[in-house]
Amino acid sequence: MEKRKLNTTIVYVLSGIGLLCCCVGGFGFIPAGIAFFLAHQKLNEYETMPEEYEDPKGMKTAKTVALVVLIINLVYLVYTIYIIYTTGWDELMEQSREMMEQWEMGQPE
Repeated sequence: MEKRKLNTTIVYVLSGIGLLCCCVGGFGFIPAGIAFFLAHQKLNEYETMPEEYEDPKGMKTAKTVALVVLIINLVYLVYTIYIIYTTGWDELMEQSREMMEQWEMGQPE
């Protein structure tokens, strides 16, 4: 019987999306969490029927990558919430508006 491969593509894609989304307030924890869950689920399938699957090293690596991206996102999300809590939303929006005005004044017309 031919052994099945543990397909890591979707886990890596979701982890990559999660890493890119961490710059948006840490909301990349959603795709990273899904990636971690999928990798964990696939490794559990391997544990129950190891004779049907090939070597799980690739999926273990993908799970580790998903976990690292998930931790980065959660830390950044906590940091974002802390900044909003200590500074206040209105002050952050005012700082953002001032930075946009300075950027627009520096642009050649």
